[in-house]
Amino acid sequence: MAPEDSRIAKILRSTLTVGAFTALSRVLGMMREMLQSRMIGAGVEQSAFTLAFAIPNMARKLFGEGALTAAFVPVFKREMESGAHERAERLARAVMTMSLVMLTAIVALVFLGLESVVAWRRELELSGRTLLTIRLVKTLLPYMIFICGAAFGMGVLNALGRFKASSAMPCLLNVMWIGALLFLCFNPELRLDQRIHRVAMAILAAGAVQFAFMAWRMRRAGVSPVPLFEGWRDANVRRVWSNTAIAAVGAGAVQMNYMLDQVLAQCAAPWAAGVIGYAERLMDLPLGIVGVAFGTVLLPAFAGFFARGDLDGARNALSSSVRSLLFVMLPAAAGLFALAPEITAVIYQGRAFDEIATVRVSRSLAVYSLGLGFFGFQKSLVPWFQAQNDMKTPLRVSLFTVVLNAVLNIAAVVLLPVEWRHVGLAASTVFCAATGCVLLTVLARRKNGVLGLGAVGADVVRMTVAATVMAAALLNLKPAFAAFGDIVSLLALVAAGASLYGILAFAFFRRRISSFALTRKVRV
Repeated sequence: MAPEDSRIAKILRSTLTVGAFTALSRVLGMMREMLQSRMIGAGVEQSAFTLAFAIPNMARKLFGEGALTAAFVPVFKREMESGAHERAERLARAVMTMSLVMLTAIVALVFLGLESVVAWRRELELSGRTLLTIRLVKTLLPYMIFICGAAFGMGVLNALGRFKASSAMPCLLNVMWIGALLFLCFNPELRLDQRIHRVAMAILAAGAVQFAFMAWRMRRAGVSPVPLFEGWRDANVRRVWSNTAIAAVGAGAVQMNYMLDQVLAQCAAPWAAGVIGYAERLMDLPLGIVGVAFGTVLLPAFAGFFARGDLDGARNALSSSVRSLLFVMLPAAAGLFALAPEITAVIYQGRAFDEIATVRVSRSLAVYSLGLGFFGFQKSLVPWFQAQNDMKTPLRVSLFTVVLNAVLNIAAVVLLPVEWRHVGLAASTVFCAATGCVLLTVLARRKNGVLGLGAVGADVVRMTVAATVMAAALLNLKPAFAAFGDIVSLLALVAAGASLYGILAFAFFRRRISSFALTRKVRV
């Protein structure tokens, strides 16, 4: 096998590794959501939790696996490629120390601010929902420090090609979260607000465990996690923070837009934020297994190609990755669209989660599913720019889509009936993801010339036809399986859809499947 083919095979094999661990995490996540939907429901308490948990997630995407990692990995990778291992380690330690110091200061300030708000709760006439949200935010604030440190450690390990430990880390959170929900099952006397606070406390503990795990794995990989309070003015450190500032504007705009979505969802209906959160987590199962896996592997891979000046290798990696990604994402989207009510009922419905909640979540899920291909494609395109230390292009695209999304979301809340406003919010997200993909592709071609994606077009058409036929077949088969019960019926439909897509895929692009399967035999 040629060196270039070997590198592409290594990328796909690493993606399979990340995808496998991510699949385990997502399965545990589904178990967690099944328990939480039954123990908490889709009401005010879940909406308060969704908003509170979005804050540390926003910080994680800014300081952990988002802007900071995107700026850090290309610089770190270049040092490693040149053999400067000691400089690379010092860079990692200095950047990690600086980020944790900043986060600790932010957490302390926000905590004091919230304490002041609570002290004036009578004068401000705060509602019970607002007070619950504040209480959950205060509990989850220290989680920001733990998860951002752990996420940065993931970036270091990914840059070193050690994907197993970093992709396994999220499983720790889900295991401890599930443990807290099982505790609630045996304590039914607790009120809903008490239950959701127990969940928040378990998440905080899980963050500490995740941070300790990643520090241990970094040490095993040869990068000390011990804080370093010198070298903060080093040229590479300044370059990382300069690029982080640019990327953070885009990532921050996206996250602020996400927070705006949450606020607008609260305005749309008291239950809307929780409903959208449940639908997003169902969509995250295929997106996390495939889309996030490719995005995780491609950033250090592209950085390596560009550090060696191998543009053709980067192009081939991009086209091969997009083809493999859409081969899975398109049928997943079709299946979620066709089986949204059945999937929602089996995963969530029961106890506090009633049939009305099932209808609401399934409507959002069906719309979100239409964007799976775009969401995954975007996660492959953004690292293309980041690996070249170009943070400004994704920034411009994200700012444009953020403004567009905000306008469309406001229109959805104002113009649509109450029961369809959350569906309009989901449709806006899908449309903006598609717009972002088009803009990123055009700008990448302008920057680097032909990307090699033209050869993927014919395969994408075949995949789309196969996925559409599968969805149509599932919609027509549902009445025939309805008598077997929810779980058996869903499993039978999933098996039938997968079998049909497999047959069509084999007929349409046998050679591509053989090439993809061959990568499993490559020794890395």
